[in-house]
Amino acid sequence: MLIVQIKENESVDRALKRFKKKFERTGVLKELRRRTFFQKPSVTKRKQKIKAAYKQTMYGQQD
Repeated sequence: MLIVQIKENESVDRALKRFKKKFERTGVLKELRRRTFFQKPSVTKRKQKIKAAYKQTMYGQQD
């Protein structure tokens, strides 16, 4: 559970902005979107391999 302490003379908008930032950092929304549909483990592994190969080509060529 997220708790945001409102400071003295702080506007509600400012406190809401801090709450949204905390909520975003927890990754709840990202996890929810990931779970909305089922993806086979083989597809997940394939995507990870493709992503790793891309990173290797991009960052591996720096000398």
